Amino acid sequence: MIESKHKKISYNILLLPGFFIYASVIIFPILMSLVLGFTKWKHFRLVGFIGLENYRDIFMDPNFIQALWHNIQIMLISIVGQIPLGILLAYVLYRKLVKGSRFFEMMIFLPITISSVVVALLWNRIFSPVGIYTHLVRLLTENKDYVVRIFENPHFAMVPILFVLLWMHTSLYMVMFLANMQRLPNSMLEAASIDGASEIKIFFRLIIPALSSVIFTSSILAISGSLKSFDLVFAMTGGGPVNYTSVMSIYLYKHTFTYNNYGYGSAVSVIIVLLSVGLILLSRAAYDRYQRKYD
Repeated sequence: MIESKHKKISYNILLLPGFFIYASVIIFPILMSLVLGFTKWKHFRLVGFIGLENYRDIFMDPNFIQALWHNIQIMLISIVGQIPLGILLAYVLYRKLVKGSRFFEMMIFLPITISSVVVALLWNRIFSPVGIYTHLVRLLTENKDYVVRIFENPHFAMVPILFVLLWMHTSLYMVMFLANMQRLPNSMLEAASIDGASEIKIFFRLIIPALSSVIFTSSILAISGSLKSFDLVFAMTGGGPVNYTSVMSIYLYKHTFTYNNYGYGSAVSVIIVLLSVGLILLSRAAYDRYQRKYD
């Protein structure tokens, strides 16, 4: 009994440094943002507490609604694009359906090893008036005056960014799924092949159910990453032109560090955290329902 009590005390002492670091880096900033979200600042000074006024102004601001919609687009391209494509590429490499699978594995994984800012600058050069994409279109259409104007379209300005995100982050999910596929017992796949199962049936009836937990984890990463997207979008367009490519993190950045309204920016950060937690809980509920159904 005494030994067990001493062990418990020892474990708590060992956990204290990690807990203090977590509290100072994660819990304290969240609580401070929650408090500051009810305040108003002007010229680096606290004006006073204004209750829910910041939150009312945020949801009445069309620029925030537009930024939120852009984050939803990024989330959709992550969940519907990056994850399925990552699973498919991982399966092709795992089953060696193409020759030189090691080479393709390396080339597909390469984009994620490059800094997001470098990737943004690279694709900016590709889409620029002297870039490769513009040059190819001019050759194909014989229009020497062609320039990329998609960023000037409020409905399609996000398309190049979504394409770059798909190109860059699919490799991360591919590596995750490939690593877990390699842990599957070969006997299961060999038995399915002997029974005459096609690659499509093996993929949907064996591989996908076996990777359900990894798919759930990937969805959590996709949701959290989509809501805090900043570096690549900021480096590519800065949220412009005219907020056509703005996302919530850029909206937060501008109001906090450009307009110096720390209360307003804190309220935006609280909304981002609540959206992340809510969507993750919904994903968890869907995964638990799936598990109960098939268990």
